[in-house]
Amino acid sequence: MEKDTNQLTFWEHLDVLRDTVIRIVVVAVLAAVVAFLFKDELFDLVLAPKNSDFVTYRLIQRVCMAIGVEGPDDFSVQLINTGLAEQFVIHMKTAMCMGVLCASPYIIYKLFRFVLPALYDNERKYALTLVGSGYVMFMVGVAVSYFLIFPLTFRFLGTYQVSGDVANMVTLQSYMSTMIMMCITLGIVFEMPIIVWIMSKMGLVSASFLRNYRRHAIVAILVVAAVITPTSDVFTLLLVSLPMYLLFEFSILIIK
Repeated sequence: MEKDTNQLTFWEHLDVLRDTVIRIVVVAVLAAVVAFLFKDELFDLVLAPKNSDFVTYRLIQRVCMAIGVEGPDDFSVQLINTGLAEQFVIHMKTAMCMGVLCASPYIIYKLFRFVLPALYDNERKYALTLVGSGYVMFMVGVAVSYFLIFPLTFRFLGTYQVSGDVANMVTLQSYMSTMIMMCITLGIVFEMPIIVWIMSKMGLVSASFLRNYRRHAIVAILVVAAVITPTSDVFTLLLVSLPMYLLFEFSILIIK
């Protein structure tokens, strides 16, 4: 019969935590190894936004055709490698990131199971709601970054030229670091409604308060977007700011 975790000693809790961490690491590493072995499929997915036939660009093209407007032209940006071991290192880092992403449901589940015995019955209901909705919102943020924010940013910056004499050749390191940073950033940004909901439950904010300070929020959003944006161009700043503002309005609806 399994011992009640509420009756465990401090050192026994550490043993349970160690077992949880070991299981999480093993699953994440196994997922990363699988991703590493499927190199072609992995980088077909990762490098897809650099091609003009990416789903986002094709969708924009269809919308332009439907409304009778000339769509954007095809583009081509060459990725280059400048380090001897850079491609292998990026392969490993990308596989590890993909492994953690694929194992994230299991990771969240094991961590939640670890802290669950310490919660009261009413706290468990709120904790389950927060963890589940927080995870979903983070993954939505990652998807928005991959399918919308990053592709449009890459297309704009990758094809921008100050002169026809200057060709664009983007390094693989720059491409990967920008993509990963933007996906993580948008995932965190999409937690805004959850954070606002918690603050409303604590009595710190209300829907009327957020509506009254909407202009101040817009300024704050622009400042935060400027800080977290991996590039310094206005185009990317506006692309990141727009989802943040929509999330702000969505937060008002949630706590209303």
